[in-house]
Amino acid sequence: MRLRDLKGFGPKSEEILAKVNINTVEEFMCSDPFDLYAKLKKEVKSTGLNSIYAIIGAQDGIHWQEVARTRKCSGIVNLAT
Repeated sequence: MRLRDLKGFGPKSEEILAKVNINTVEEFMCSDPFDLYAKLKKEVKSTGLNSIYAIIGAQDGIHWQEVARTRKCSGIVNLAT
């Protein structure tokens, strides 16, 4: 399995994650989503709030839009900004 095969990811996600030295599904799954988001925010200018939703979604096996819809009010927004 490749990173692009995770729910809500694609080739661009794979490319972006490589910029912070995440190249395998195993590395990605072992990473803390908020630490990974912080690294991406420093390295990739286009990193926005949807990125934290995508990271959490891919780790949980659900699409990022579902994370945004169901967890937006649970504090993720405040922690990620």
